[in-house]
Amino acid sequence: MLELDGVGVRRGVAWLLAEVSLVVHPGERWVVVGPNGAGKSTLLAVAATSLLPTVGRVRVLGAELGRVDARTLRPRIGLTSAALAERFDARLRAREVVVTARTGALAPWWDTYAERDQARAIELLRQLGVSEVAERPFFTLSTGERQRVLLARTLLADPDLVLADEPAAGLDLRAREELVEALAGQAARPRPGGIVLVTHHLEEIPPGFGHAAVLAGGRLLAAGEIGSVLVDATLSAAYGIPLRVEGRNGRWTARRA
Repeated sequence: MLELDGVGVRRGVAWLLAEVSLVVHPGERWVVVGPNGAGKSTLLAVAATSLLPTVGRVRVLGAELGRVDARTLRPRIGLTSAALAERFDARLRAREVVVTARTGALAPWWDTYAERDQARAIELLRQLGVSEVAERPFFTLSTGERQRVLLARTLLADPDLVLADEPAAGLDLRAREELVEALAGQAARPRPGGIVLVTHHLEEIPPGFGHAAVLAGGRLLAAGEIGSVLVDATLSAAYGIPLRVEGRNGRWTARRA
């Protein structure tokens, strides 16, 4: 689904990513964690084909960046982030926000959508537990409801690879747990073939995510099965404080040791 081999991204004299190698196989659900400035969002931008690396090789969905027109890959990649919510016209209904994914637009004014797309949007909102907001203006929704609507938008085109950049940012406890539950439900489905979730907080990792990568200072400290990666020593090194990491029933927590 995704392969990064010795990837580095440089801006001026600073390396945002350096020597990052990572492979996401079909069926795997990955979480990428690390402190602010670790390079997590940069890694996701590379995976989304919106940013070419300075050095290294990147293969997305079997195609090597630089040797293929990235525009042919992007319809197969679903990208969502907390920041995306601010880009939509506040007057749009939630269902309309979801259906715009068919053309990649941020508004439906110039496009025509098939009845099957409208039905698919409603079904995805139902799956994610927010079907009751389908006809409500997007700006009237809570932050948590907006994030689940945006996740539905990401899934509308049935992407092969889903990339989620801190979707729980700014959510309160209830909204976070509802989003985590929605992501766990998607992780249990056969599609999308791969999911990569970026987060600051271990508490936001949904059950069903079996692999993890830890970034710090643009470098990959560890990557692999989640139980072998999310350990005290690795997370303490990443965040620069002594941490005690615990995993129970598919959920994770970290606190100062």
